Amino acid sequence: MPTDSKPTFREAARFWVKLGCIGFGGPAGQIAIMHRELVERRRWIAEGDFSKALDFCMLLPGPEAQQLATWLGWRLHGTKGGIAAGALFVLPAAFLLLALSWLFMAGGHLPWLADVFRGLAAAVVALVFEAVPRLGRRALKSSLHWGLAVASFLALQIFNAPFVGILAVAGLVGWLSNRSHPPVSFEKLPSTPWRETLATAGVCLALWWAPVLGVAAWLGWESVPARMGLFFSQAAVVTFGGAYAVLPYVAQQAVETHGWLSSSQMISGLALAETTPGPLIMVLQFVGFVGGWQNPGTLSPATAAVLCAVLTTWVTFLPSFLFIFAGGPHVQKLTALPWLSGALSGITAAVVGVVLNLAVDFTRHALWPGGGSMDWFVGVLALAAFFTLRKFHSALVPVIVLCGLAGWLGGVLGFLPVR
Repeated sequence: MPTDSKPTFREAARFWVKLGCIGFGGPAGQIAIMHRELVERRRWIAEGDFSKALDFCMLLPGPEAQQLATWLGWRLHGTKGGIAAGALFVLPAAFLLLALSWLFMAGGHLPWLADVFRGLAAAVVALVFEAVPRLGRRALKSSLHWGLAVASFLALQIFNAPFVGILAVAGLVGWLSNRSHPPVSFEKLPSTPWRETLATAGVCLALWWAPVLGVAAWLGWESVPARMGLFFSQAAVVTFGGAYAVLPYVAQQAVETHGWLSSSQMISGLALAETTPGPLIMVLQFVGFVGGWQNPGTLSPATAAVLCAVLTTWVTFLPSFLFIFAGGPHVQKLTALPWLSGALSGITAAVVGVVLNLAVDFTRHALWPGGGSMDWFVGVLALAAFFTLRKFHSALVPVIVLCGLAGWLGGVLGFLPVR
């Protein structure tokens, strides 16, 4: 489909602001909005360019919808367009989640707020279980993929295997399974000087690590903000398969290893992230906020929380700009490599098992808090939410809001069992 006249930078910026404010529904919904608006209605981007860019972003770690927006902005207006698109995709959700995180921590002693988050926990259980078959349909295309999914689930449930190790093994298996494909000829594909790519990568790396090094010089490497900067920088390069794939890794490290927050707080953070526009991986900002609040060190709780939240968001999304600005000119070459697509298909298959493990763990913590008796209210509400999502294909946000309202009403009417 040919494109019409190129938009002005101001016209494009208005669209990116709008997308950042209405981007509910996860990456599928956000990508659908961009395709409908930019390809079909406004005709700023050609269909072929959009498809190649989407394929490229699916190969990358990190939030694919935000990376796609960054690439489209870069394609329309160069570097400033990519920065505007990628930043405006995230900022509305970042500010909103920052306010909700403060309310969660400052008002956590309020009984009615605890009841609301109890209802939201049921919504999270339903959402994560609903994501498993949806991911499975896309990722499990052969018996090998099914085997990788089952193996990753068992490795986590039985052996508590490290998340990064599971991804590495799955990628290796996928690469070995695709080695027989013929090599690709790049002679007819456009070429970009690698000197430009290296210069771009150098600038992005400097911007990525400057805040982490600055915080470490100020507070020390053993401080919680510096440790979060390192940890979430590592997480940013292993988040293949979307936010649900990295959540088990973050939960395992942030909850069990570092003790920055509890399992119930992690579930509440996911519920808050689901109710805001923008990428679901914004839940990592909540983890940073709560971890900073509860481990302030020499700072005040509010100051430490904001510092950790901002630093977490920075190191989570800055790598996406590195991948797009450095790799964008090489989209056609990278998406044509069969060994790379094989490795990523293996990782994506393993992610299905990882997400199933996440669903099981979240359910255990939500229905049996503290290892005590079963919370029947959360269980019944989670089943109702799951049925609503699967049977009626309801939108996510109304289901989450209704679950929160049900928790509040249950507390008011005295239906909630005492924890």
